[in-house]
Amino acid sequence: MIELGTSTQNAAATDDVIKDVAEQDFMKEVIEASQDVPVIVDFWAPWCGPCKTLGPQLEAAVRAQRGAVKMAKVNVDEAQAIAGQLRIQSIPTVYAFHKGQPVDGFQGAVPESQLKQFVEQIAKMGGGDTSGGLDDALAAAEEMLEAGQLEDAAQIFQAVMAEDSTNAKAYGGFARVAIAAGDVEQAEAILNGAPAEIADHAELEAARAQIELARQAEQAGPIAELQEKVDAEPDNHQARFDLAQALYAGGRTEDAVNQLLELFRRDREWNDGAAKQQLFTIFDALKPNDPIVLNGRRKLSSMIFA
Repeated sequence: MIELGTSTQNAAATDDVIKDVAEQDFMKEVIEASQDVPVIVDFWAPWCGPCKTLGPQLEAAVRAQRGAVKMAKVNVDEAQAIAGQLRIQSIPTVYAFHKGQPVDGFQGAVPESQLKQFVEQIAKMGGGDTSGGLDDALAAAEEMLEAGQLEDAAQIFQAVMAEDSTNAKAYGGFARVAIAAGDVEQAEAILNGAPAEIADHAELEAARAQIELARQAEQAGPIAELQEKVDAEPDNHQARFDLAQALYAGGRTEDAVNQLLELFRRDREWNDGAAKQQLFTIFDALKPNDPIVLNGRRKLSSMIFA
């Protein structure tokens, strides 16, 4: 199980917004770079306990600004000259640079809410429009989730949830990160912890559908054996239904939908309409504009109203 919402302080940065900066690069990556975009510098060390908490929180807050501010992580053990010039006497210490000059900063751990406010204010110095920051942050988190960058996606979803406690997209996205990490129980806990007023939102329903399909996948049988059984007994509805589950578990979603459509065509009432219900579960788990959803709904409708 991955630990959602955490990262190591000395991990290599995965984008241009957050970088590990060495002493010889400080002028280029901080002073010169801050002429265009404000740069927040996190001075830390591997042995610093509070740094391990502050660092990930600061990274999440910076990413949530979608490029309106950048972050440089400087290990003071490896950049003692820079630390001396800036008179850094304790860590963590955070400085913000704009137009080549330090403009704000603080020392020690601070509440996460204060940290986010600090980052937002620095972003505004550069003219960044943070009014749509949450939507941009969610879009970035979705991209990270699709790319398999689960910890980074989790951090952003959590940051948005902390900023907007009723943001259904953030709760649904955070749950889907847990599903992608193989932790269905944690995904359920995330959804159960969502505020009551967003419990029925589409984003949460989609996550619930993915949880149901993930649990089914744990019980799915071998595709080859089930395919042979269906080929030998085309009217074996249970075998076809099981084949559809196995295909979905194997990442063959379109094939799974086609098997369920065929099952519905053969006997729409089988097992209390199980084929139709399973189709709806898959459709709910996917994006509404997914071609598999659009084609599947069209074919299902044509059979229902034929």
